[in-house]
Amino acid sequence: MFEKKSVKYLVTIFSLILVVPMYSASAMHIMEGYLPISWCVFWGVLCVPFLIAGGMSMQQKMKEDNKIKLLLAMAGAFVFVLSSLKIPSVTGSCSHPTGTGLGAVLFGPSIMSVLGIIVLLFQAVLLAHGGLTTLGANTFSMAIAGPFVSYGVFVLLKRFKASKPVAIFFAAFVGDLFTYCITSVQLAIAFSGEGFWFALGKFMGIFAVTQVPIAVAEGILTVIVYNVLETSCKRELTQLGVLSKGEI
Repeated sequence: MFEKKSVKYLVTIFSLILVVPMYSASAMHIMEGYLPISWCVFWGVLCVPFLIAGGMSMQQKMKEDNKIKLLLAMAGAFVFVLSSLKIPSVTGSCSHPTGTGLGAVLFGPSIMSVLGIIVLLFQAVLLAHGGLTTLGANTFSMAIAGPFVSYGVFVLLKRFKASKPVAIFFAAFVGDLFTYCITSVQLAIAFSGEGFWFALGKFMGIFAVTQVPIAVAEGILTVIVYNVLETSCKRELTQLGVLSKGEI
């Protein structure tokens, strides 16, 4: 159970994030109607097995302990808040954090596909970020590819005896950047009239300038939030396998 002091700490963090100006530039999510319908269908179908696996995993986690539901809700809120931010890029587009690294570390990557598609659906309907036709493409890049890479980086660094903060930082950092790489690939495949590699370089260049410092900031914030959770939710994190009994 969250301690009152820790809850106030988390609320303060999210409040600071929310006061960042929400600019009118288009969001990084691929916007409604931007992809050909064939690619919309392709990415949507590709997401289905991940969503099924994520739904089954989520159901199992919630059966183990009702308090896990609080952590699931927190992970979803973290993704929603961070990925709703729109930070203008000097290239004329904009970038934003993803927030999926934290949930991938806590619950594994498959559950993040479910949390991610819920977040993206709300953003498409309520905030005009992304779109319904491009929901599959956005889900694959931000809620599937990014979390799987984040989880892989976390596990790999832990095997090499990296400290928990270092492993979590790089999990969030690399997962954030990989999300943008996949989005660039999705766009380059759909709009490769001048050649795939030329299109890929162009799309990746749009986000590269601003996304690296954003990924660094997301990594630091993810470590801060995890440290609060580790202080308040040792038993739950142990149940999830994030903490070993020797770390309690």
